[in-house]
Amino acid sequence: MRKIRRRELLRIARRRQRDVLCDVMLSARQCETWLTLDELSKLTHYPPASISAQLRHLRKPEFGGYAVEKRQRETGRILRGEDFGTVWEYQLKRAIRRKIAGANLRGSGSRVASSALAH
Repeated sequence: MRKIRRRELLRIARRRQRDVLCDVMLSARQCETWLTLDELSKLTHYPPASISAQLRHLRKPEFGGYAVEKRQRETGRILRGEDFGTVWEYQLKRAIRRKIAGANLRGSGSRVASSALAH
């Protein structure tokens, strides 16, 4: 009985890296904050390369289909050891993705969103 309870607690306490990163990024979004890979690494204790891979996964529909926005950090800001090369910062946004109908309407050459076809 005790072993089962301990396993359940460990399973509950252990979260996926992607879920932790998603929560941190959405919290930063609420504060309108952009974060670099180095800053995310310091917050989550995961390596920057792994964080970059998880950000790519978060774009996929099966992992939430989030929009990961990326921009170059302004040079006037303090970079804390990142003062070489281009430094990118990221922000996560909940994306509303629409499926595009593949067929052209009567050869007009324009594609129509499936939500528009339903009306």
